[in-house]
Formats: sequence, C-alpha cells, structure tokens
Amino acid sequence: MGHFFEIIAILVAAVVTVWLFRRLNLPTILAYLVAGTLVGEHGFSVTGQSLDYEHFAELGIVFLLFTLGLEFSLPKLMAMRHLVMGVGSKQVIISLAIFFIIALSLGLSIETSLVIGGILALSSTAIVIKQLNESGSIKRKSGQISVAVLLFQDIAVVPLLIIIPLLADGNDGSMLVALLMALLKGVFVIGLLLAVGKWILPGLFNQVAQVRTDELFVLTTLFVTLFAAGLTQFFGLSMALGAFLAGMMLGESQYKYQLEADIRPFRDILLGLFFVTVGMKLDPVLFFTQPLTILLLVVGFMLIKILVIRYLAVKAGESTKDAWASAFMLAQMGEFGFVLISLAASVNVLSPEHTSILLGSGIISMAITPFMIKNSRKWSVAITYDSAPSEDELQHQVSAKKVHNHVVICGFGRVGQTVSRFLKQENIAFVAIDIDPVRVNESREAGENVIFGSARQSEILHAANLEQAKLVVISYGAAEQSLDVVQKVRSISDDVQILVRTRNDDALVLLKEAGANEVVPESLEGSLMLVSQVLNLSGVPFSRIVRRIQMERKSHYHRLHGFYPGVDTNMSAEAIERLEFVHATLLPDDAWANGKMVNDLDLANRRVEILAIRRGNDEFTEIDAEFVLKAQDTIVLQGKPRRVERAERFLHEGA
Repeated sequence: MGHFFEIIAILVAAVVTVWLFRRLNLPTILAYLVAGTLVGEHGFSVTGQSLDYEHFAELGIVFLLFTLGLEFSLPKLMAMRHLVMGVGSKQVIISLAIFFIIALSLGLSIETSLVIGGILALSSTAIVIKQLNESGSIKRKSGQISVAVLLFQDIAVVPLLIIIPLLADGNDGSMLVALLMALLKGVFVIGLLLAVGKWILPGLFNQVAQVRTDELFVLTTLFVTLFAAGLTQFFGLSMALGAFLAGMMLGESQYKYQLEADIRPFRDILLGLFFVTVGMKLDPVLFFTQPLTILLLVVGFMLIKILVIRYLAVKAGESTKDAWASAFMLAQMGEFGFVLISLAASVNVLSPEHTSILLGSGIISMAITPFMIKNSRKWSVAITYDSAPSEDELQHQVSAKKVHNHVVICGFGRVGQTVSRFLKQENIAFVAIDIDPVRVNESREAGENVIFGSARQSEILHAANLEQAKLVVISYGAAEQSLDVVQKVRSISDDVQILVRTRNDDALVLLKEAGANEVVPESLEGSLMLVSQVLNLSGVPFSRIVRRIQMERKSHYHRLHGFYPGVDTNMSAEAIERLEFVHATLLPDDAWANGKMVNDLDLANRRVEILAIRRGNDEFTEIDAEFVLKAQDTIVLQGKPRRVERAERFLHEGA
C-alpha cells in the first residue's frame, strides 16, 4: 500500500509542476526534476527507497536512446560531416579536457573529474531542437551548426555510458584492460545486432505489419528495444547502447515514423519518471548554503562552452555571427548530463554533494536556455556589429521597389503559390514570406517577390511593407501558427484585411477573435465545392446553387460546423472545446418538453440550435417559434458537445 501512495504522490507532483512550467513556457524536463526534488528525501520525503523506481526509470533512457537511434542516420552524418567532425567532435573533446583539468586542479579524483568533464561537455538536444523548430531558426546556418554539434554529442554519450561503470572498479591498470574488454564485447554485440537488424528484423516487421493490429506492432517494438537492451547488458555493457543500436538498425526502414509514434508515449512517461528520480537526488538546501559555488559553476561552464564553440565554428569557416549564435544556443547542460550524473551517482563515482551541485547548476542552465536561444541572434549581431544578412540566409530583402496597396502572402506553399498566380493575372502586386530556403531560392530565381523568414517576426512583416498592404493572406494549414501570425499582424496594423486558410473549422472562433476578417476552412470549402457540383449534376439551376453557397459563406458555414461524431473523431481536451456536434434525441412519453412550444425552450440562450424535428415520417427543417413538441418527436440538436448534453437533459427533465 505504501508504494501505491508513493506513486500517487509522484504523479500529483509531476502533474502540478508540468502544468505550471508549461504555463511559464519552461522546459518539461525541469518540471520533472523539480517534482522529484519535492517528493524526494531532501523535500517532503514521500518516497522511501527510490531504487524501485530507478529500474523503471532506466527504461526511459532505453527508449530515449532507441528514438535517438531512429533519428540518427549515417547519410545525414555524412552530409554534415564537415560540421559534425570539425565542430562537434572537437567541441566534446576540448570542453571535456578543459573541465577535466579544472576539476583535477580543485582536488577531485581522476574518475570524478573525467565524469564531470563528460557531463558538462554535453548540451540539451531535446530543448535546443524544440526551440529551433518552434522559432523556425533550424533552417538558419546557426541552427545547422547547433544540430551538427548535438549530433556528435549524442554519439559521444554512448562511450561515456560504457566508461562510467568501469571507472567505479578502481585502479588504472585494470581500467585499461576493462576498456579493451568492453571494446571487444562492443564490437561483437554491434556485429550481432547489425546482423539481426539486416536479416531478421525487416522480415519480422513485415509480418507484423500485415496483421494490421496496432497493439501487436507496439508490442513488437517494445520487445525489439528491450531485447537489444538486454543483450548488451548481458555482455556487461549499458542497456542504452543496445537500444541505440536497435533504433539505428530500424531507422533505415519504412517503419521508422510508426515506430517513433508507438514508442513516444512510453518514452515520455518513463523519461519523466527518470527525471523525477534524478530530481530526488537534488538537495535544494545547497541553493542557500552554497549559492556562490553553483552560480560560479553555471557561469563558468557556460562561458567556456560558448567560447569553445564560437572558436571552433569560426575555424571551420562559418561566419562570426553564426558562430556566436550557435554557441549561445548550446551553452546549457543536457538531459544526457542528468543521465550520466544518475549513473555516476549510482556507482559512487560522484558523491551526493557533487551530485546535488551538478544537478542544481544543470537545472539553472536549462531554465535560462529558452531565453538564450530566443536572443542568440540579437546578441550575436550586437557582438559582431554585423546586422547585414549573410548571403546564404537570403534574408528579408524585397526587390528594391517598395510595393504598396499590395497583398502579403504568408507561406508560399501550394496554396500560397496558387493565390499568387491569380493575383499576377489580375496585375495585383504581392509579397510572399516563406521559411523554406530552397523554395525561396527557386521562386526568387524565377522572379517572384518572396522574402525569406518567419511571418511570426515583426521585422519580416515590416520588410514586406505590411503597413501599406491592403490584404494579408495566411496560407498555413496549422491553426496555432496562423493564430500567432494574425496576432503579430494585428499588433502592427489595425486596418489591413486578414484572410486565413485553415484545414478545418476547429479554430474558427479563436482566429476571428484574434482579428482575422475571414477564415476559410479547407474541409468545409471542399464540401461546398463538392455540393455545387452535385447540385449542378442533379439539375439544380446554377443561379440557385450560387445563392445557396453564398448564404452558407455569409453565415460562416453555419450549417456545416456540426457533424455526427464517429469512432475516429478527435475527442482530446482541446478538440472538444472547438467541435460542434449534431446529436439526435428522442422525446420519451414523460419528457418535460412535451406540449411546449419551441419558443418556451429558449435554447438560443443555451447556445444550442434545433436543426430539424422528425415526427413519424415527416421532417421539419424550417421551424417557427410556435411549433409544439410532442412525445416521440426526434429533435436534432447542434452545438458544442457539453452544451448539447445539457440541452438534452433540459428537454427531458426541465430546468
């Protein structure tokens, strides 16, 4: 029973801290670490012996390395080898050496110094890649340098995971022998796993995929991951290495994306648990007893990493500005740093005090990372006094003639390009904004007026001369992205018309509230186009079809919002808030609404609408206020799921 309450306590702490940290836009990893500290021995001491959890938590690392293996492709490594080897490998080696020497000079043992060097040399793949993707900087040169360095760091984790348990065994003579043995075993296991991956796994997954049951695929994925992890552990190497190799073998297969989607929920939950167990080792008292030590460590290791990366990137032929920007992005400690801290603490290479100091510093460095990535470009420009755009960035230079009274197209994909073609035929000027460098290059060479950059940034919108535009067309499918752009555009100009294309009507109201004049949901427009063809082929006069469709658009697709839900309808928390359902309810003999007029029900106040009433074989769609309901009538309601539910109860039971 005790364990049950411990697990409940861990879950409550995790749910509350993750919610709070996401509201503050801080990384989830930090939330788990803080949750661990709260429930751990240095916090409220809810958990007893945390060893029970560490076995589970270790699976989080196994799954993390499996997904890392899936992402890790040799072709990608070869394509970026100039940066990976030139900047990535040297960054890990030089940073590790510097931290190792500093730790030694502070009187720490060789083993501890080596581990600390390894821990501080790594950066956070999860946070950096996520931030780069969200800000669109991943396509920039500084983003590419960062990805290359992270790629090598991820490979460097594997030997570090092997070496740390060996360090615990003591003297240097046996250490060399142990390393050689580990190397031999490693070569054997890698050979074995690659052979299995080449000849057995593709056949296995083909068979499983043909059965077409999701759970079998998930089970097989779990089995393969854990089997590979178990195999390497059997040979005295780390479980993480086996999982990484299994991922690498399957990364080349056609099942890569499906595997990743299947493993993700297990990985995220177990990884969360892992970071909770790491957080349990943190003694928060140190923040008050040794604030200077922690502050010095954070500032020191971040500065050293920034200088090392900046120096190496410039040496590899990158511009000083990009070198500084990527250095700022990679200054923090990474999630693998926490993995190594946990491993080193469990084999007693790190003392509890060192563990806590390193964890505290890591947490602070990660907390300030989103802020550093956001400002990395600004700071690098300020340091180098180089605000001019670099050649390869196709920065936001529009052709010299300043356009006005034009259309700004955000997103130059299929939809954006189609809009531009029709504008051109009517001689209406336009400026497009897109973040895909290849597309921008291609279209600019063909003479199109396209700016490279993210429409979420005000300087890019200024470059498109938004203040003097008459219309902004936002052609992204994703509602979140469009919402950001609508808010940005509205903050710059109150008068410009905004037309947004979305995939469906989920965010229609949100976009309107944010300031969009018109929202065109693709799925509903597609339905209207289809309807017009159907009516046309069924012999309905064209003028009536046009009138019908215009009415539908005028009422903002009113009749099209509601639909009957099915098994595959997305019922997640966000979706439920946006969906409108159509639901039929039968009035039983003793329903409250029997004998009442539609007017008496006042359903408009409940924000629910009656679409139709069926009585026997008759269906009434034009319903006046005096219509009297009878027992056994079927009423078709439309509205948000919750409101429809309440209205149904109201019809049956009264207020």
